[in-house]
Amino acid sequence: MPNIHRPRRGSLAYSPRKRAKSQVPKYQSWPRHEGEPKLQAIAGYKVGMTHVVAVDDHKSSPSEGREIMVPVTIIEVPAMKVAAVRAYVTDTYGKHPLTEVWAEDLDAALARRVTLPKTHDRAAVLKTIQDAVAAGQVTEIFALMYTQPAALTGVPKKVPELMETRIDGGSIEDRLNLATSILGAEVDPLSLISEGQYVDVTAVTKGKGTQGAVKRWGIQVRKGKHSRGGKKRHIGNLGPWTPHHVRWQVPQMGQLGYQQRTEFNKRILKAGTDGADVMPEGGYLHYGIVRNSYIMIKGSVPGPVKRLVRIRPAIRQGEHEVRAPAVNFVSLESKQG
Repeated sequence: MPNIHRPRRGSLAYSPRKRAKSQVPKYQSWPRHEGEPKLQAIAGYKVGMTHVVAVDDHKSSPSEGREIMVPVTIIEVPAMKVAAVRAYVTDTYGKHPLTEVWAEDLDAALARRVTLPKTHDRAAVLKTIQDAVAAGQVTEIFALMYTQPAALTGVPKKVPELMETRIDGGSIEDRLNLATSILGAEVDPLSLISEGQYVDVTAVTKGKGTQGAVKRWGIQVRKGKHSRGGKKRHIGNLGPWTPHHVRWQVPQMGQLGYQQRTEFNKRILKAGTDGADVMPEGGYLHYGIVRNSYIMIKGSVPGPVKRLVRIRPAIRQGEHEVRAPAVNFVSLESKQG
């Protein structure tokens, strides 16, 4: 008798499949960085997709050394600003923030996102962090950065998005010095990435609302004889008699999409400051014109157009080698059809 192998329909790794709390993705883990202190994430807005002709430089690929067509996603990345510096300490209860020092001149639009401190003794708070660093209590330094969507014409949003970005590399003192030096300043996202680099891309996926078990979990539609009872896209039963409850593993209807997802080891094929280099005739559908810096990522990216996308260095790059990509042609044909 052959071995019958039927994997379950739909992975349980993403359960419970409920809506994301925020459109701003959050990272729970960060890659290690050796060398000078550096910010470890950038953010941008998804523009759309096109295709390029590039040389296949993957070793042992059937088309190695030849030109191939590659689908790419364009992400517009305007400059970000550092609103505050936050220090974390670790004790028997885990990691928690010690305090944070805020910049002096913040954009007025940021007040629509978060309540800004009205009375803030910047020097006293900074000395508290420095004393904790000297005592060896601080374990991590984060920068509170916010986007500037008002600089984009493709995104109607004007309220900035605020997010934590880890600073790694060097000693804690070096990280704190870097954080205080960029406090209140603009940061160019292109200075933190390079062409050919492998990154992890995180965004909240496109929401699809309430869906049935067939679309949500991929279960089989009932056969003709079994569907005579009037139910065709339902599961056969809700489980055994014992235990006397419906287990969470049983596929049922519910929310589909609008969940945070991360795609690992996405390659940056191109980055630049002139959006005209990747702008098709008439602009991108449902987005418009790219007016700021951009990043071209190989393949697809989670989320719909205009969705906020966060990018960090690859946390499990493995055997991928960073190579300078050879992009010979970028399709600028109109997406209007």
